[in-house]
Amino acid sequence: MPPLSPIKAPQRHGTRPLSDDQTTHFGYQTVREDEKAERVRGVFTSVASRYDVMNDVMSGGVHRLWKDAMMDWLAPRRGQRLLDVAGGTGDVSFRFLKRAGEGHATVCDLTESMLVEGRKRAEAERLEDSLDWVVGDAMALPFPDNSFDVYTISFGIRNVTRPQKALDEAYRVLRPGGRLMVLEFSQIPNELMQKAYDLYSFNVIPAMGQMIAGDRDSYQYLVESIRRFPNQDTFLEMLRQAGFGQAKYRNLTMGVACLHSGWKL
Repeated sequence: MPPLSPIKAPQRHGTRPLSDDQTTHFGYQTVREDEKAERVRGVFTSVASRYDVMNDVMSGGVHRLWKDAMMDWLAPRRGQRLLDVAGGTGDVSFRFLKRAGEGHATVCDLTESMLVEGRKRAEAERLEDSLDWVVGDAMALPFPDNSFDVYTISFGIRNVTRPQKALDEAYRVLRPGGRLMVLEFSQIPNELMQKAYDLYSFNVIPAMGQMIAGDRDSYQYLVESIRRFPNQDTFLEMLRQAGFGQAKYRNLTMGVACLHSGWKL
């Protein structure tokens, strides 16, 4: 098995260095910005081998329906090139390729161990010739301008130190006429239902992480990161700020998750 493609400097990114006195959140903790990426990498390295199993257990398999809904709205076309950022084990890329019939997907993720697990799946499903696996940062993508027809990021943008910078990079690497789709956990508009969901999230999911993956802390972080993420309308404005036109969203399962869509016009 050849090595994964390493992180490479993109042709243009404009990212200023993160200084020690800049802070961000890591779940409910406040950390230096330059620490967050390494902490996120540690979380997903810890859970990589059980990540797909845990997704099924935590969501009762509903995450598969959400990803199918993403493909329904996206409607992949033959010959398109996809960049799947924070693509981990390749769930979205596999769906995209099967829907398109013919195309190419590049899975880019900060955590090499997640990509290793995904490449094993690709070989098992005989899709390896249609996929590239690249270790890279959503805020400084190692790809030229105007390279892809579609950009997706699923349950990953909340883990990025600066989500707005990730959206700016998405706009940069998309070709004119290209499409962005973001699938992320979100906020239930009904306050009582949100409280009930929070009770489940904070009390059940970390316990499941301990029982199934032997890792309570990583799943505690994942729950906290969901609650810290902007709501649907705030995130919609972030898409528009990055330059995306026809920006819209659709709630899934009453707002437990949400799909945002935008176009590089």
